[in-house]
Amino acid sequence: MSNQVDVAVMIGSGVPAGLRAMGQKVCWVVLVNGEQRGTAFSSRPEAEECQAAWLAQLNADHCAMQVRAQRA
Repeated sequence: MSNQVDVAVMIGSGVPAGLRAMGQKVCWVVLVNGEQRGTAFSSRPEAEECQAAWLAQLNADHCAMQVRAQRA
């Protein structure tokens, strides 16, 4: 199974109220298979770090499943 992990931008009313209150008019979120995971980030590099963590975790899970399948 292949997973899609993307960084998406949210603008205007899509930005959470807490960030809007701090003057933020744009934020970034991480989508795993099209569903938002975690919080909104105030910078793209922060979201990209989260994206990398998701990819690493999903890859580790995939490798673990392959090992279990080989042992069966």
